[in-house]
Amino acid sequence: MVVGIGIIEIFIGESRSLKEKRSVLRKVIHRTRNTFSLTVAEVGSQDNWKRGTLGFAVIGNDRGFIESKMESIERFIEQLHLVEVIDLKKEVLNISHKIDGRYAREGRRDDD
Repeated sequence: MVVGIGIIEIFIGESRSLKEKRSVLRKVIHRTRNTFSLTVAEVGSQDNWKRGTLGFAVIGNDRGFIESKMESIERFIEQLHLVEVIDLKKEVLNISHKIDGRYAREGRRDDD
């Protein structure tokens, strides 16, 4: 399994209040979630009405596909022209199906 996680720092130039910021972020989150079928949420800068921090995660089988999807997410958010992307940090993790070989399904130990 391959997991891609990202944090996007954004600037909302037209925002004049937290209410306006949250309205813009709702649009960005909703459109991104619907277009890419992923998990995305505001994860920081909640009290700053000009800046926001969005976190997202995607899961798949192929590292190349996940990396490509993460690039597409950044371009998509920029092309909405609702916010300006200031910074993007991302990481792609390969996770084994078997965790340390110690646990089976339902959280039970193999030797129980």
